[in-house]
Amino acid sequence: METKSKIKNTKPPWLKVKACGNSKYLEVQSLLKKYNLHTVCQEANCPNRGECFSSGTATFLIMGPNCTRNCTFCNVTHGNMTPLDDQEPAHVARTVAILDLEHAVITSVTRDDLPDGGAGQFAAVIVAIRELERPVTVEVLTPDFRGRLEHVKTVLDARPDVFNHNVETVPRLYREVRPGADYNRSLDVLKYASDDGRAGVKSGLMVGLGESKDELYEVFTDMNTAGVEYLTIGQYLSPSKKHHPVIKYYHPAEFDDLAAKARETGIKSVFSAPLVRSSYHAREQYRQ
Repeated sequence: METKSKIKNTKPPWLKVKACGNSKYLEVQSLLKKYNLHTVCQEANCPNRGECFSSGTATFLIMGPNCTRNCTFCNVTHGNMTPLDDQEPAHVARTVAILDLEHAVITSVTRDDLPDGGAGQFAAVIVAIRELERPVTVEVLTPDFRGRLEHVKTVLDARPDVFNHNVETVPRLYREVRPGADYNRSLDVLKYASDDGRAGVKSGLMVGLGESKDELYEVFTDMNTAGVEYLTIGQYLSPSKKHHPVIKYYHPAEFDDLAAKARETGIKSVFSAPLVRSSYHAREQYRQ
């Protein structure tokens, strides 16, 4: 188990990202502004934002930029909630069409203030994308809906191709890293989606928060038991000094070892590398 002390602030060379800013990058930014849309790429300060925007893709963050929870790893703002935008599903679908996306990834802030946790808005966005003239595969990355499985069903009834809910870290660190969340509740959400059988089931983990590898191996087993088919593993990067510190930077070779261990448990597809995030190369992973 890693001791909880800040490591040197200098990032290792494999975490350095080239700046990107071509015409496609500017087009994506312009469309998001035009339709008043948010992306997790921007709100969470994703290190892959330049690459993804420059290739003409983004992960849409629905239901506003503010979150009702205050996880210590996350850069998304904790603040006042905004009313749902009735035009948001149509605007997301329109942007998907303009960008000519083949695989759309939809996530959200956690909206514990809403009676259904925002499940209805997820469903409305999926339906709007389904109404486009050409087929688009849809992946959703949802909160836990406070364990209310009827709300998970609302999302699944809209028929996403991939249902993703991130476990994020090992159970020992939940109280510190994910206040308001519960490890077993997240597993229950994944198991429900797997038992439903209509969508591929996906989850994600960050490493470098102070977990041990043995703890990670136990999580891999739990995920496989819950029916997870697709897994992403990436390096945690602390957004600021106010957030949870980075305890360890994993070497790329260690990510390869983690992927091998996860596959040994039976998980079908594992994307594991320092800069991997939940929706990084999501289309390619879905098609594996």
